[in-house]
Amino acid sequence: MSVRVLIVDDLEPFRGAARTLIAAMPGFEVAGEVASGEESLEVAREVNPDLVLMDVNLPGIGGVEAGRRIKADSPATVLVLVSTRDGDDARSLIADSGAAAYIAKARLNPASLRAAWQAATEGGE
Repeated sequence: MSVRVLIVDDLEPFRGAARTLIAAMPGFEVAGEVASGEESLEVAREVNPDLVLMDVNLPGIGGVEAGRRIKADSPATVLVLVSTRDGDDARSLIADSGAAAYIAKARLNPASLRAAWQAATEGGE
């Protein structure tokens, strides 16, 4: 069984990079991708992802608020926040959204994403 991932980022180059990263990870697959927080709410209800890879800075509903709403609708969904910032305020972003992890985009790779998934699903949130 694959981990179904919803990619949420307003920049197509990052969504493309995330698609490539997830395709390279055995046991993970892209369930969908969207460019806004509003779209993420709708698509998350449709595809019921196991993991949402959510940019913090989105137009309209920001990633923290969209993530919080997705977690409220589906508490078992693992939320991983990403941003270009290196995570100085990661703890507050995680607490505000219910995310399992925060990964700076520069540090996002198969190992960091898998570690966040495993920590959330094997170690409890």
